[in-house]
Amino acid sequence: MPDHGKRYEEASKLIEHDKLYPPKEAVELAKLAAKAKFDETVEVHIRTSLDPRHADQQLRGVAVLPHGLGKAVRVLVFAQGEAVRMAEQAGADFVGADELVKRVEDGFTDFDVAIATPDMMGRIGRLGRVLGRKGLMPNPRSGTVVPMEDLNKAVTEARKGRVEFRVDKTAIVHVPIGKASFGEEQLLDNMATLMDAVVKGKPTGAKGQYIRSVTVVTTMGPAIKVDTMAASAMAATD
Repeated sequence: MPDHGKRYEEASKLIEHDKLYPPKEAVELAKLAAKAKFDETVEVHIRTSLDPRHADQQLRGVAVLPHGLGKAVRVLVFAQGEAVRMAEQAGADFVGADELVKRVEDGFTDFDVAIATPDMMGRIGRLGRVLGRKGLMPNPRSGTVVPMEDLNKAVTEARKGRVEFRVDKTAIVHVPIGKASFGEEQLLDNMATLMDAVVKGKPTGAKGQYIRSVTVVTTMGPAIKVDTMAASAMAATD
């Protein structure tokens, strides 16, 4: 077992590790347990019953968190012609066509979200080896390949707190829902939005109990187990 620091040990004493907490209590404890000197990120980890090896058990989706993530989101848009102006007006940080493709191909990845218009997909296909590893490759299923008329909405949502989620090889979804400095209601709203999206995104091939466990954890803090039924029943607030 790895040794943990003093702050972690102090935070760990606040939690009953065998208890399943209601979402509200879990969020409250996560804030109390965030004892690092920086503003820790709060994450939700969802273990599913999915087998990602099967095509009909893939989980991938998007949630637009109502209170964002507590950080500036840098948005890159691959576009040309009139779409360049629209992306810039929407607030994209980096916009371009061939010259931007070349820059990324050379290793530039100093951004959080990449969006592309459909007419650019043929040009950015070779960027898979650079962007794929970081989960940044534009993809229609994740809403990051959009027609020109939808660019404003896509860029705006990305800057506000749009998060992508997907099941990993161990059937777990890991998603940030904000910062420890957020208010409890803000974190709960964001968590509810995420859970709502994950529940609605249940693949057709899912078998047995879809969501097996839910955990709330901060960057440097201990895991807090959440009552699975209560978490699954959370409704996104308008």
